[in-house]
Amino acid sequence: MFWEFSEKGIVFFPDPYLIGTPAHYNLEYEEVWFTAAEGVRLHGWWVPKLGCPTFLWFHGNAGNISHRLENIKLLHDLADVQVFIFDYREYGKSEGRISREGTFKDAAAAYRYVIEDRKIPAPDLILFGRSLGTALAVDLAVRLPCRALILESPFTNSSDMAKLFAPFMFDWRPKVPYDNIGKIGQVPVPVLVIHGTEDEVIPVDMGRRVFAAALEPKQLYLIPGAHHNDTYLVGGKSYFDRLRAFIHRQPEAAAP
Repeated sequence: MFWEFSEKGIVFFPDPYLIGTPAHYNLEYEEVWFTAAEGVRLHGWWVPKLGCPTFLWFHGNAGNISHRLENIKLLHDLADVQVFIFDYREYGKSEGRISREGTFKDAAAAYRYVIEDRKIPAPDLILFGRSLGTALAVDLAVRLPCRALILESPFTNSSDMAKLFAPFMFDWRPKVPYDNIGKIGQVPVPVLVIHGTEDEVIPVDMGRRVFAAALEPKQLYLIPGAHHNDTYLVGGKSYFDRLRAFIHRQPEAAAP
C-alpha cells in the first residue's frame, strides 16, 4: 500500500503548467481533448504534416507535453512525421489522478483517438515511447496493429528500476507492472531501440537487454556521450536521419 500511495513523486512527476505551445515554434497545431476509461478527460496536441506517417508519442515520467516542444519541432521538420502527443492524467491540462494503471488506460485512449477520430490507418502509425512511455508503447504494440515501434531509453521492468532507485524495496512487485523485457518478444512489427551510452537514469545495458529480447527485424542505435534527456541534441542531424530512414522504410501494411 505504501508504494501504491506514494508513487507520485517517486515514479511520476507531473507538472500541471504548460510553458508554451507548438505555435511558439511556428507549427500548425490543434488542441485536442479526448476521453480515457472512467471518463477522464485528456489533453494533447495534433501537429499535422500532410502525407506523412503519424508519430504517436508516449512521453516520460516528468514535466508535460510542453517540455517536448523543441523535440516536436525537429521531428516534424527533420523526420517527416506528423505528431500526436498527449499528457497522461494529472499531467499538463489532463484531468484525473496519476496511477500506473491509469497510464495504460490513457495510452489505449490515445491510440483509439488517432485510429478512430483522426482516421489514421494502422499502417501509417508509429508508436514512440520514451523512458517511462516505452512500457506503454510496447504494451500497445503487442495488442494492437501499427507500422513500427520506436523505444528511446527503455528500461527492463518495474522491479529492476526499483532495485536501482530504492534497493530497500528489492522485492517490490506492483500490481500493475511495467514490463518491457517480458513483452517485447511478442511485438510483431519492426523495432528501433535508441539509448544514450551515458544515460544516468536508465542504464544503457537495459536498452541492450530490451533490444536483445525483441524479434527481428530490429535495430539498435546507441548515441555516444548522450545522457537520459539529451539524445536528440547529442545525436543531432544523425539522430533525425536515423529516425526518418527507419520510419519511411517500413512496409505499407500493419501486422495482424
